[in-house]
Amino acid sequence: MPTLELYELDGCPYCAKVTKKLDELGLDYESHKVPRSHSERTEVKDISGQTGVPVLVDTEHGVDGMPESDDIVAYLEETYGSGAA
Repeated sequence: MPTLELYELDGCPYCAKVTKKLDELGLDYESHKVPRSHSERTEVKDISGQTGVPVLVDTEHGVDGMPESDDIVAYLEETYGSGAA
């Protein structure tokens, strides 16, 4: 079972940026499609404190709900990509 989970919205360019990086790194992840309406994104709000997507959860590394695509891409590269020790 993947330890990475991504909360995303179809057609979201920020989400696509993150999924591209996940694919580049060959990482398995569980995708959670969220409703288009922010008011219906209660699960995302519970996890990250806000309703924007994408949001990444990485249980193996204690990441409970990281928002912001640039931060997520940098984290993935540092943790799983060329920046990994």
